[in-house]
Amino acid sequence: MKLIKRNYGWVIVAILAALPLLVIFNMIDVDLASGLSFSMKEGAGGEGKTTLEMLYHVSGEFAIRWMTAVLTLTPIFIIFGVTNLFVRQAMGIATAVWSILHFIIFIAAEGFLETFTQVNYVAGLIAVLILIPLLFTSNRKSMKALKTNWKKLQSLAYGAILLSLIHVAILDKTWIIYAVIVGLGFIIRIPAVKHKFIQLRIKRKASKS
Repeated sequence: MKLIKRNYGWVIVAILAALPLLVIFNMIDVDLASGLSFSMKEGAGGEGKTTLEMLYHVSGEFAIRWMTAVLTLTPIFIIFGVTNLFVRQAMGIATAVWSILHFIIFIAAEGFLETFTQVNYVAGLIAVLILIPLLFTSNRKSMKALKTNWKKLQSLAYGAILLSLIHVAILDKTWIIYAVIVGLGFIIRIPAVKHKFIQLRIKRKASKS
């Protein structure tokens, strides 16, 4: 119980990241009669989409949502002074898991070689390859082992989000929502803007005390 209390933020992120899996499992039939096999339910997509298209949509949408959420944590800290490193790690893990799941669904449906037929697919592949080492180093043991190099490695997430935005920009116009959020986050990171927000936060805190 104490462990859960101490890591409640991580637990909340894990639950939120896992809930959409119920949507995916609802689109898949599992056959245990002759071993273990999976097949997609016909007509489970809805919204005019096939089941496969909906699987693409759900997994890809949550991958980019979690990635955007991770990159908004620093601006939130700058503005409000609220941060939790291990919640950030949990959100990073959610991002990587959803991105890899999205890629696996694509490979299962289209084949690996199809990845190299379009620019947006290649961008998505590179983003996933970047996220894999970030996934396996998002823990305390890796932080201690890599020391200052850990932050350098984790900064590759910026490249992953850029490639992901390119990936979804070609596929769907909804990318603009994520681009605006990420863009505002980078503006807040500009030293002069960051300093202004920190000063305002300090003044606000002083006025309350």
